[in-house]
Amino acid sequence: MSQKSALRRDGLFGLLAEFKDPGDLLNAAEEAYAQGYRRLDAFSPFPIHGLAEAIGFKRTALPWIVFAGGLTGLLVAFGLQYWVSVLNYPLNVGGRPLNSLPSFVIVCFEMTILFSALSAVLGMLALNGLPRPHHPVFNVTRFREHASQDRFYLCIEAQDARFDREQTRRFLQQLNAVEVSEVDE
Repeated sequence: MSQKSALRRDGLFGLLAEFKDPGDLLNAAEEAYAQGYRRLDAFSPFPIHGLAEAIGFKRTALPWIVFAGGLTGLLVAFGLQYWVSVLNYPLNVGGRPLNSLPSFVIVCFEMTILFSALSAVLGMLALNGLPRPHHPVFNVTRFREHASQDRFYLCIEAQDARFDREQTRRFLQQLNAVEVSEVDE
């Protein structure tokens, strides 16, 4: 039996280290990433400059999803108007051409914005793994009481390739953690 399957059977999500100071959290995140941990997350009551880079956040694919959604909206709007005005029900009004691009602009613009907005919302939800009604870190009492007020947390997930319960616990304790807690699923 591999260690990964044993961890899943135990219901361990990871280890959560608590820090009193944002500088300690930033240093711990940088050190954890330098040691090879890749499945980690940081929690803070306010934004900390450089924390996202310290835990290895990469650029998201969301701009490309929004671009594809907008382009789809543009093509759907143009195709629908072309089909109605040129193919299905051609109507010559005042001698204008059937495929009149200036008259198509407003609908194309609106559909581009609509499809872009919808793809942004749906793409953001999908990329963030939402909706997730409950995150396992809320199983830790100290996290529920202090995370949004005055403490800073670093969580290393059990699914990380370098994760070992005892070694990771010792590593987090060496980083000036106030407390290291196990996070159950």
